[in-house]
Amino acid sequence: MPGPVQSIERAAAILRLLARGSGRLGVSEIAGSLGLARGTAHGILRTLHGVGFVEQDEETGKYRLGAALLHLGTSYLDVNELRSRAINWADALAARSGEAVRIGTPLDGKVLVVHHVFRPDDTLQTLDVGALLPAHATALGKVLLAYDAGTAATLHGDLEPFTRRTNTVPRDLAKALARVRDMGWADEIEEMTVGEAGVAAPIRGQGGLVVGAMGIRGAIERICGPGGRPNPTLVTYVRDAARAVSRDLGASRW
Repeated sequence: MPGPVQSIERAAAILRLLARGSGRLGVSEIAGSLGLARGTAHGILRTLHGVGFVEQDEETGKYRLGAALLHLGTSYLDVNELRSRAINWADALAARSGEAVRIGTPLDGKVLVVHHVFRPDDTLQTLDVGALLPAHATALGKVLLAYDAGTAATLHGDLEPFTRRTNTVPRDLAKALARVRDMGWADEIEEMTVGEAGVAAPIRGQGGLVVGAMGIRGAIERICGPGGRPNPTLVTYVRDAARAVSRDLGASRW
């Protein structure tokens, strides 16, 4: 049997992004969210526009779902499926890193923790499943914002400062999200809680659409090296685990 057709997967990912986004999205926003070259995204959008699946605003040049797809609805991955696919990989990541592991999905501009594996030691810990985390101050949240142009575009005005290191300037946060897309992972260093740091990477579903994020979080002296940056070995552990979950969800090489 022939394998999947990449152009169709990418077109489906663009339609899902437009379906769950707020308002219209430009070519650069779509390309950035999906990790595509701008020319590739533009060619797919031109084809979708030609068959009526998307519409383009004449004044702004931005795209939205076409009339033929207005009843498509949102295409969120079922949270239970994400959790069931990720359980074994999350346990393995906790064992390898020695840190707590959390998996999050977007919900109303925040991060909903859908799975949490305790740090593998005897210390007292609190289960975070069901907790809503601020997107701009957490590694999980920055991953989700970086790959969802519709959500990222809603970040404006005052962002709540949790520590003196919380990034509360929308323009600076936009630059940080661009770096996340370039690196393929995000960090948080005392942005949510003083003395704690974290690393997270995207979980992709079919077509390459980011459907969640997986990450570790713990004491800054364990997560970061002498230079104050995340330990590269831990970053590799997190990225490998997130990629493994993505493969289980049907994401092809993106």
